[in-house]
Amino acid sequence: MPSDSSLLATQDQVLHRLLSAVFGPDAATSALTVLTIDPALSGTGDTVSRAQVAMALNAALFADLLDRVPTAARYVLSVREAGETIGFDHGALRTIDGQTGDLPGGHQAFGRFLAPLGYEVAALYPLPKLRMTGRAYVQRDLPETIPQFFVSELHVDQLSEGGQAACASVFGASVDPLGEAEWAAFDALSAGGACSFDEAVTALKGALACFGRQHEPPSLTDYEVLLSETGEGAWIATEGNAFNHATTRTADVVALAEELRADGYPMKPSVEISQNGRVRQTAILADKVVRPFREADGAEVPLPVPGSFYEFITRDIDPETGKLDLTFDSGNATGIFAVTRNA
Repeated sequence: MPSDSSLLATQDQVLHRLLSAVFGPDAATSALTVLTIDPALSGTGDTVSRAQVAMALNAALFADLLDRVPTAARYVLSVREAGETIGFDHGALRTIDGQTGDLPGGHQAFGRFLAPLGYEVAALYPLPKLRMTGRAYVQRDLPETIPQFFVSELHVDQLSEGGQAACASVFGASVDPLGEAEWAAFDALSAGGACSFDEAVTALKGALACFGRQHEPPSLTDYEVLLSETGEGAWIATEGNAFNHATTRTADVVALAEELRADGYPMKPSVEISQNGRVRQTAILADKVVRPFREADGAEVPLPVPGSFYEFITRDIDPETGKLDLTFDSGNATGIFAVTRNA
């Protein structure tokens, strides 16, 4: 698809200036030129809209995922070499609905600051096989071109007593990365839908800090308990609230999956198809990462575990509305979540 990103990758553009404040001008240029950016997000000056902060957050999270997921970086490089850009559909993260110390439990850990960025919950998606619930957060100003967030939460009270105890041990002393300065910036965005450039930088850095591990490395014993009951809970134990995956919107996910499989990518065996038939998804299996675990004597041991991954989605037009079908599907999500268990 043609790119308008180059229009936004100059020093005087708001998005470029925001991302430069986070990780420097070169990385900002790289992050913006790889994504398809809505021209409505262009602009200069010292007033920043909530939509611009939302897109800057997504661009930064996308860049971070490429740093952590080599197979995703390989795919994105091939897109760039072909002279195309990525249509970034949505990112996903996992949360704990249980004891989380100073961090708000479940989706509220993110909904609390996504709302000032113009996001609202569009729909709930029960995931009973996973003992989870998913929520689709859509950006109200530019719902088709600013990526959604699919925020899932693990219901700890549905685990065994041993599983609940392991969750309390791992997540019960989580910290909250947001402080007074960040909330002042979010409040400014909430009040007027825009804020000063300095407030936008503070809000962006604060939001990014939430996409990490807010607890200490888990003990190996607790991790093994979680792994036996909930692969998703075990994943959160090592990865925290990091971007679980980022998703490219593509015209034909079935054909793309076949091409990638032929190119040697470790693809999910099947394509998930929504009940209405309009949303189709598949993914590359999660890359392995090495994470520290605490042993009984207090020593830390590094072990390989599943990390994040990269997903692909095709969305058709909803004939009733004439607009792109931006919904998700509980069955699709359940199937996609297996990517981190099968890695």
